[in-house]
Amino acid sequence: MEIKEALLAFAALSQDTRLRVFRLLVEYGPEGAPAGTLSETLAIPHNTLSFHLSHMSKAGLVLSQRKSRSIIYSANFEFFTDLIRYMVKDCCREDMASIRDNKKKKCSIIELSNCC
Repeated sequence: MEIKEALLAFAALSQDTRLRVFRLLVEYGPEGAPAGTLSETLAIPHNTLSFHLSHMSKAGLVLSQRKSRSIIYSANFEFFTDLIRYMVKDCCREDMASIRDNKKKKCSIIELSNCC
């Protein structure tokens, strides 16, 4: 990941509505949810939600796919994992953080040491 990608993602998440939408998408998991469900759950008008989803999509945080007559939105977990990995690997001292890949579970394990 390049610093410009990370900055774009953090800028997108630094707004209250977008952060709430992203957290909800993470809760929904890879299956995601239609925009209407997100709008109702968070009490956000459809046009406002559409604006924020577009912003997060451009930042790489959100994926969308058409399913019948609906568009399903989901968190881009691969990108988000890379963003976390970038922060831990490139911004923390090696003795403070380690990242291990668990190929069996298809996940990464991040261990952070207490600094004090």
